[in-house]
Amino acid sequence: MQYENIEKNIGYTFNNKELLKKALTHTSYANMHDVESNEKLEYLGDSILEFITSKYLYINYAKLNEGEMTKVRASVVCEDSLYEVAKKLEIGKFLITSKGEGFGNVKNKAILADGIEAIIAAIYLDSNIQNAEKFIIENLDVAIENASKNVGTKDYKTVLQEKLQVHGNVKIEYVIISEDGPDHDKHFVAQVLCNDKEIGTGEGRSKKAAEMEAARNALEDMEA
Repeated sequence: MQYENIEKNIGYTFNNKELLKKALTHTSYANMHDVESNEKLEYLGDSILEFITSKYLYINYAKLNEGEMTKVRASVVCEDSLYEVAKKLEIGKFLITSKGEGFGNVKNKAILADGIEAIIAAIYLDSNIQNAEKFIIENLDVAIENASKNVGTKDYKTVLQEKLQVHGNVKIEYVIISEDGPDHDKHFVAQVLCNDKEIGTGEGRSKKAAEMEAARNALEDMEA
């Protein structure tokens, strides 16, 4: 098996190539050829992924409360999120499966997501937690950022409304002032107005995220 391409895609060169091979070996192939599958690596990788994501959120998203961090972590370590990473890294080309599972061109979401977890564990066992962390953050930092914005949308807008209306009703309005990018990678800029006066602007990959960012920036300006 040629490892250069998969190692290039994942950004890590293995000292023990057998660990990489095991990480890529699905049970459908292992059961037919009496070899070890990636199931135990997947188990370990799942735990490493949760720990590293939790640590990253704790250090970099201090404004999120415990419940919000839990929601962000859940959205990032889920099958859908890992499936997107697997597609980006073209893991399906390298997974060793039975022909029935799509040998050489795996598209099954669960198999691909499990493969990412197995690769995380293999990197850790081959070297150290730092390299596993590097792989995780490089591939999930954008997903974490987007999830952190979305999970706090209701909170920031509600807090801003409560602060602005503490002395009575005021007119609060959110306006999308720009929108660009292709459908799969939109970029929005929003502003929040209080009695027709701009008090904050924000950017995001969705209208909701941009509005939340505008509310958060408005709150920060009020507290400065």
